[in-house]
Amino acid sequence: MIFSKNPFILFSLDSKSHKIREYAILILNKRLTEKQKEEIVESFKSGGDVDALAKKYSCANSTIIRNLKKNLGELKFKDLIKKSKSSEESYKKNEKQNKILIKTNFDNEDFNNEDSNNNLRDHKGLNENITSSNFAQIDSFFEIAPIDYEINNSSRKELSSVPLSEVDFPKVVYMIVDKKIELEIKLLKDFPEWQFLPQDDLSRKTIEIFFDLNLAKRSCNKEQKVLKVPNTDVFRIASPVLIAKGITRIVCAENLIAL
Repeated sequence: MIFSKNPFILFSLDSKSHKIREYAILILNKRLTEKQKEEIVESFKSGGDVDALAKKYSCANSTIIRNLKKNLGELKFKDLIKKSKSSEESYKKNEKQNKILIKTNFDNEDFNNEDSNNNLRDHKGLNENITSSNFAQIDSFFEIAPIDYEINNSSRKELSSVPLSEVDFPKVVYMIVDKKIELEIKLLKDFPEWQFLPQDDLSRKTIEIFFDLNLAKRSCNKEQKVLKVPNTDVFRIASPVLIAKGITRIVCAENLIAL
């Protein structure tokens, strides 16, 4: 082992190559000036590395660490070390992801180029195969006679009303009559909810019944009164009489009942 003239550098002799190789650095601690100490602290706060600072100021890592702990304090020093390691790991992770992304983009570009070339070859082959000789010339057209279907022209069944025989009345219903106990007869067109019906249906005469007493009272004016009907079979019994008077529908809640 050979020592150089510089007391801070240690060399060794390689017997095989006969070349002097630097073996270790800085076996003695270098004394730093106050200005250098301040520069080291500021550099470390800005993200400087201990190894880089030691190399820059030609001193041992322990010297850098000792001065940093002295000026920053133990807790502050450890906190900055932790942040430095976290930043370094984040940088390495981002660099790795960028490399993967670049490689993926190159692979996709190669795939798209290859796919585009294949499409061009297929298109070229298709154009070569499509010629006028591939199609038979059409000399004439054949007319196909329309098929006759039987059309049901019978009158459409009315679906808006329910037959009286299928209605399940409650035990008691209410009607509005005038003071002479005459039925209040209205045309179907007087009910806005049935305005969608054909004009012939809107001209039908109707009577209105209510399942709810309060609703019947709200529809009654001063010249009218509410009549209680305790037996709803009366509508089935009296339906021929009502029809004879031209009354063919009963309006009930949201139902339209056909007599």
